[in-house]
Amino acid sequence: MKILTVCVGNICRSPVAEAILSEKLPDYEVASAGIGALVGSDVDPVAREVAEAAGVVFGDHAARQFTRGIGEQHDLILVLEGGHKREIERIAPELSGRVMRLTRWNGDADIPDPYRKSKEYHEYVFTLIQEATAAWLSRLLPKKSE
Repeated sequence: MKILTVCVGNICRSPVAEAILSEKLPDYEVASAGIGALVGSDVDPVAREVAEAAGVVFGDHAARQFTRGIGEQHDLILVLEGGHKREIERIAPELSGRVMRLTRWNGDADIPDPYRKSKEYHEYVFTLIQEATAAWLSRLLPKKSE
């Protein structure tokens, strides 16, 4: 299965979600993109610092713009806000069935953008991403037999 995480700039939320899911789902291909990507940029330094302090490991990252072609390559597209879902559906209506909020299984609410906000705000957003990815992992990982 191929999973795509999507936020706005592809430097804070979606690369963090991508890194968490990539580590926990080694048999899946996980990538990220942005609907208003800061193309070529690395992970935001504060987002990286907060995630790495919690043990998240990032590979090489260069922000990229979401396109229909990128979306078509993925089975599941996890967005951080409802507006991202609407934008993807505007660009590529045929992908609408593949697009869900990252928080689909734990409240289905937006995860706010921490870009240019305090380290504490980044920590808050990181916690929301951790909770949302954990809810997805409980559905995507094979169940262990008791």
